[in-house]
Amino acid sequence: MLKKLPIGIQTFSEIVENDLLYIDKTKIALDLLENSKYVFLARPRRFGKSLFLDTLHNIFEANKILFNGLYIENKWGWETQYPVIKLSFSGNRTKHELLNSIFNQLQNNQERLLVDYEKSDDFAISFSRLIDKTQKKHQQKVVILVDEYDKPILDNLDQLDVALECRDILKRLYTQIKDNDQYIKFAMLTGVSKFSKVSVFSGLNNLEDISLEPRYGSICGYTENNLDIDFKPYLDDIDRNEVRHWYNGYNFFGDKVYNPYDILLFIKNEKTFKNYWFETATPSFLINLIKQNQYFLPRFENLIVEESLTNSFEIENLSLETVMFQSGYLTIKERIVDKRKKIAYQLDFPNYEVKISFYDYLLRLSVNVADKTPITNTLYDILEEAQMDQLEAILKRLFASIAYNNFTKNNLQNYEGFYASVLYAYFASLGLKIIAEDVTNQGRIDLTLIINDKIYIFEFKVIKENPLKQVKEKRYFDKYSGEIYIIGIVFDAKQRNISQFEWEKICKT
Repeated sequence: MLKKLPIGIQTFSEIVENDLLYIDKTKIALDLLENSKYVFLARPRRFGKSLFLDTLHNIFEANKILFNGLYIENKWGWETQYPVIKLSFSGNRTKHELLNSIFNQLQNNQERLLVDYEKSDDFAISFSRLIDKTQKKHQQKVVILVDEYDKPILDNLDQLDVALECRDILKRLYTQIKDNDQYIKFAMLTGVSKFSKVSVFSGLNNLEDISLEPRYGSICGYTENNLDIDFKPYLDDIDRNEVRHWYNGYNFFGDKVYNPYDILLFIKNEKTFKNYWFETATPSFLINLIKQNQYFLPRFENLIVEESLTNSFEIENLSLETVMFQSGYLTIKERIVDKRKKIAYQLDFPNYEVKISFYDYLLRLSVNVADKTPITNTLYDILEEAQMDQLEAILKRLFASIAYNNFTKNNLQNYEGFYASVLYAYFASLGLKIIAEDVTNQGRIDLTLIINDKIYIFEFKVIKENPLKQVKEKRYFDKYSGEIYIIGIVFDAKQRNISQFEWEKICKT
């Protein structure tokens, strides 16, 4: 009989005591505990960070019975129990809510650890006293585990003043960890993002970031080996290549991993392919950044960034690429080292689910929702059958459905990349094969779309000129064979729609 799946369960003891399926991460945990003291880990949401922290909690409290049959069972000194202070942040949208949360959690830890100390109206002093008194009460150094350390900041990126207030509170709280070094055995902070040390961790500058350490690449998430062995009886009747295409691809320099939430929900829902992870949150702050910067959406694919852009960021100076990477919408495709030994990364969407869901989300924000589905369904059929007159009509309908407020207080209607981005998002949300800024030996094609045996080459203009002239003069289509259509589109800034649509079928001899 197959074990039940631990969907939504972040408590290690509950998984073990109820004999749910558990993917053993204790070998990685042991390596970490034997080689580090102050640790930071960034992973996207729903990746298993909370479960890993709870596993560490039980190791330090020496609950050996829970680890029967696991890697660490006979390799850890279970005779010693360490007191654990656990903090977790979520749902704090104001400074007042965050302070209340801190004081409540400090009191809960105090009661669980049977520690008595003089309370203070200053949260930082109270935290410091808790660490000190806990060590003295238990006569063992203290373990500190902080889950979702950054959530009060991320939840307020749409209101900068509140985000800065939360940052300053957390900065002062985390400083107490460094100040009480003599009382601490081990400390680990996890979250989605990594803010720069001067921003949040200025008082904790000895924190070791293991987020992109190859040895800890699969500290959270499921590997291909896990699917081969642990999930084999659950996936025997499914095309594993399709599962890999939809959900694998996150790269933290170890084995590529799957988001656990995707795999568990996929199995529970009778192996129906859906965007399970993406639907768990709305990246509204990302959308705002895209709009503010008039970002050319095709750049998200195979994007080259400096190493520093993946490391950390400041609240006051958000880098869209960094936020996209750290929140899980982009992952590392390749590590690039130039002749000067300077490191860069090629970023891309991790998998099919994230790519089509991200573009579909952008479209739902920009386009009248009632118009979107019929347009999308019709567009796919039109492209399959190369019905060019209908293609022109459906694309005009698409741009006519874009919300008017997208053009207020900006000049998006004059920006060629905006129109190209909208089309790119529509095509990408269909799951079609698209190549943006497609390179030829004569220049770059604005957009190439491939569906079955048909090749569509698009050239975009926002000024009145022959849109196909450049394509034909430079013979962009020479790199392709098969049924080829070249399409030239001119956009009218005043009408915010297509003013000219020309196409030809290329017959190559």
